[in-house]
Amino acid sequence: MGFCFPDAPKGESMGKTAETVAERQKIEQAVAAAGEAARRVGPMAGSITNTVTVNFVANAQLAVGGSAAMVYLPDEAEAIARAGGATYINVGTLLPVYAQTVPAVTKTLNALGRPWVLDPVAIGIGALRTELLAGMKPYKPAIIRGNASEIIALAGLWGLDGGAADSGVRGVDATDSVQAAKDAAVALARHTGGAVAVSGKTDLVTDGRVAARSHGGSPMMARVTGCGCSLGGVAAVYAAVAEPFAAALAATAAYNLAGRQAAEKAAGSGSFQMHFIDALYRLTGNAIAANPFDLEEV
Repeated sequence: MGFCFPDAPKGESMGKTAETVAERQKIEQAVAAAGEAARRVGPMAGSITNTVTVNFVANAQLAVGGSAAMVYLPDEAEAIARAGGATYINVGTLLPVYAQTVPAVTKTLNALGRPWVLDPVAIGIGALRTELLAGMKPYKPAIIRGNASEIIALAGLWGLDGGAADSGVRGVDATDSVQAAKDAAVALARHTGGAVAVSGKTDLVTDGRVAARSHGGSPMMARVTGCGCSLGGVAAVYAAVAEPFAAALAATAAYNLAGRQAAEKAAGSGSFQMHFIDALYRLTGNAIAANPFDLEEV
């Protein structure tokens, strides 16, 4: 039997067991604290990221209060991993040097106990991408962020429940629903001890114990390249100052709120991106925490 909360559809149960008001408030407070801490501390979150979206990632990180550092060489990536509060690794556009860079930096981050965020973009395309992602399993990212098909495919590659090697990844697009990726997301979170954020019409964020469904955003976000990549970069900023679940939910809620606000002002996809960065810049921790989400035990 579950309790119903104001942001859930009337009469809908919130999960397998009762969600307490105290637990929900604790999560909201942690999300708000993550948003405020990022602006107060200004943590550096280095990125090894998609070359198509590197500018968007950096500007989004700066907008929420972080400091950006974009690298791809092995020695530079290790230096940034040591100097930064968290690191973002996105395998969207791979260069041959990444065969050295990615294993080196994940080992360094693991040895240092530093949080890092993984975005398994286009998983299943090419031998190098598959090899790199398979090799990350022992190093347990603090946050994994991807679309539903990518999350299912990563769980399959790592041999976890809910995974499937033949999931519906179509380049960088998903053909699976967020709900279909729930079991894979939970399994990944339990394996890493961190959090998983599944992006879609209604986003899902889980730490393997509870799952939050974050509402908002805009269809325009799918018409601008880099919303998902930059979300991973922002999650890394928050991961530098908060626990993985609070960081992942804060990033997801910030994007859903900023996307909704930007869509109200934008005339098209070009101006949407400009208004989106402006909206991220104006967000407060309390505003992020107030973005609607449903919570359930898993």
